[in-house]
Amino acid sequence: MSEQDLFAEGLQRQSARRKLTELLGEQTIKDLHRRSNWMGLWSIASCWGAIAIAFGMIVWAQTQVLWLALPTIIIALAILGGRQLGLAILMHEASHRALFENVWLNDKLSNWLCGHIIFLDVEKYRKHHFVHHAKTGTSDDIDYSLIRGFPTSQASLVRKLSRDFFGITGFKNLIGVYLMNAGYVKWTVASDIEKLPRNGRSHLDYFINFLKEAWPSLVANVILFTLLWAIGHPELYLAWFVAYLSPYLLFTRIRALAEHAMTEQCPDMLKNTRSTNAGPIARALFAPFRVNYHIEHHALASIPYWQLPKLHKLLREKNAVPKPPGYWYVLKLVSSKDLQAA
Repeated sequence: MSEQDLFAEGLQRQSARRKLTELLGEQTIKDLHRRSNWMGLWSIASCWGAIAIAFGMIVWAQTQVLWLALPTIIIALAILGGRQLGLAILMHEASHRALFENVWLNDKLSNWLCGHIIFLDVEKYRKHHFVHHAKTGTSDDIDYSLIRGFPTSQASLVRKLSRDFFGITGFKNLIGVYLMNAGYVKWTVASDIEKLPRNGRSHLDYFINFLKEAWPSLVANVILFTLLWAIGHPELYLAWFVAYLSPYLLFTRIRALAEHAMTEQCPDMLKNTRSTNAGPIARALFAPFRVNYHIEHHALASIPYWQLPKLHKLLREKNAVPKPPGYWYVLKLVSSKDLQAA
């Protein structure tokens, strides 16, 4: 298959691997699917290493004058939020069984070192996320609510991002975490809420169900607090919590908008998904672990994240995917309603 044929026919989920194999060769596709336990361990270790550096910055800032301490703490909180998103992306990798070659490491270790600490679970996310991959580009996409209603006005986008920045979205998210684990509503990472039948359950029943479902996340957070207390800085857990409420969800929104907002509603992955150019700052904050190569991820969802740049390069050499825009371009695009009206 030529690159012209790929553009003409599009790239749909059911035939993507066959078409890409024809375009790039069977051995290349096999090589791209190679997983690595060492890369999985390095990915998690590097993410937590950056978190440790951010904690160290906050400890150092506490001994400095205000004009130096304040920007240091703000940068550290941004790093924490970016690495919390990084943990979520690594958990996403595990949901595709692409983080580790070993299944136990992939499902169990990633849960305890990536998912639970940010109130996510690999198995629950996997069931949810696979529907997204199957229905991308349709109104049946389970994540469609994340990108519905765009373009919007610049003022509306600023309001959305402001709610993220000031923690309003974060507090709503915490309430959602409780309601989902308690069994009041169906589990989701999107914005739509589906209430579940009560079936005579009392509030105590719901609370017991919350403990049953959320205990790994509660334990993971208690462990983190205990470790920070043991090194003499329990206040760092407050920084972790603030980062979870604010920059983590702010960066998550920007990532989600870049991936699918204002793409075409059709089954063609070259049109219903967007890859985005990410520089060092973007990779540190809202595009960790190569999540910006999103067309490539949807095309071959089970290849490890560290293979995505190679796949992108191969496809660009074949002129099979468009040159990716930057994140600033995407933000201007999704807030262009006023300009379109004019």
